[in-house]
Amino acid sequence: MYNSRKKPMEEIAEEMTAIWSCTNETCNGWMRDNFSFSSNPTCPQCQSPMEKGEKKLAVLVNTNPRRNGE
Repeated sequence: MYNSRKKPMEEIAEEMTAIWSCTNETCNGWMRDNFSFSSNPTCPQCQSPMEKGEKKLAVLVNTNPRRNGE
């Protein structure tokens, strides 16, 4: 038997997050600052320079010990 009742969607916590955005106008690449491997990364899609900014994103925790110590 099929249960047609759906569980209510859980609210996903969001916060303003530091990101790197690609400076190339034709590329939409971006990454979270705490997931980048460099203090001044290049875009992994087009190799252009990236600039720091902010974006409202779902909360994620990076457990990589190399990044937490920076």
